[in-house]
Amino acid sequence: MQKGTITIHRFESKVLKSNPLGDSIERDVIVYVPPGYIHSNSKGYVAAFGLAGFGGQGRSFLNFDPLSENLESKMNRLISSKKCGPLLLVLVDCFTKYGGNQYINSIATGRYEDYIIQEIIPLIDEKYNVSSRAVWGKSSGGYGSFTLATRNPMIFSGFADHSGDAAFEYCYLPDFPKALDSFRKAGGPKLWLEKFLKKQNKHQKIDAAPLNVLAMAAHYSPNPREKQLGIDLPFDYQTGEINEFVWKRWKMWDPTRLVQKYRANLRKLKFIHIDCGTTDEFNLIWGARILHAKLEKLRIGHSYEEFDDGHMNINYRYDVSLPKIYNNLSN
Repeated sequence: MQKGTITIHRFESKVLKSNPLGDSIERDVIVYVPPGYIHSNSKGYVAAFGLAGFGGQGRSFLNFDPLSENLESKMNRLISSKKCGPLLLVLVDCFTKYGGNQYINSIATGRYEDYIIQEIIPLIDEKYNVSSRAVWGKSSGGYGSFTLATRNPMIFSGFADHSGDAAFEYCYLPDFPKALDSFRKAGGPKLWLEKFLKKQNKHQKIDAAPLNVLAMAAHYSPNPREKQLGIDLPFDYQTGEINEFVWKRWKMWDPTRLVQKYRANLRKLKFIHIDCGTTDEFNLIWGARILHAKLEKLRIGHSYEEFDDGHMNINYRYDVSLPKIYNNLSN
């Protein structure tokens, strides 16, 4: 079997120096270099930027799992079996204290869109022979792939969105009652977060909803005038009443609502792939279906697939998207 190599670049960010969470500004940028890579190749290589889902970072793609392949093994197999051409894979680390990232600029988390566009892209262009770029990921990574590509079509030529956050009424609202209970019991969201960060076990199921709500508020409704966490919650945590003004701010970032706004940019992309499991535990299948329908209505070319599975352990879907990225962008 042909084997690529993993190269790790330790990069100190200027863009993230002022991030309000005090998260590290020195991060790893991990690159899978395909077998037979030639820097002087006149054709150049397609670079596919991978965005981790909530709770993950770039290195997560390479984690060893005895029951399945990590990304390095997957790419070696796909290339050796000639199911995919020689892709460069770039795995970025955008982890935050809130447990993940939506890959957009926020005054409550940091300028992560700028970090990728203004720093990581030039870094990779300087060190590798890149002809075109795509961005791909699952869950929050799928969401980030959609937003980065649609907002930056001169940088990315396409994206693959696996089970990405969309149709916020379906994927986020179900977490609100669970988060409300946790915040009230803790004496407020700030106290809840302080207790959570002190926990030895940060993977308890009961903490998933409140952490997710805080993370999304930090991305979609930051408020520097709010003294405790610098964010506005989409509800009153004592009564549960929805704050319609804040909720409207969240919905402005919903991909199902952004299609119309960015329709001209979407038409510039050479490749769009969207898929989702029919039994997705976060109801993301409905967001995928709405996105698909809106793209069809606007006659924007894309591929769309539904598969019989849920949200977890679906990295096998990269067997579909990565060859598609190569085939569509290498010509």
